[in-house]
Amino acid sequence: MTFRPNQAAIDEIVASCNGDLHGALQALLMVNEHLEAELAKLYAAAAYGGLAERGDSILH
Repeated sequence: MTFRPNQAAIDEIVASCNGDLHGALQALLMVNEHLEAELAKLYAAAAYGGLAERGDSILH
């Protein structure tokens, strides 16, 4: 198993933060929080039938 794509992504993220590892981690945590909030909204919509009524299968 190779980790080259992940390493390249890490290098790109750190470079976009001018080499600041703390800043890169902070940015990733903020993105993660945003994605978790979106996921929670999707689960809530699915729980209340919002997605199921339309026949969408976004959540498996």
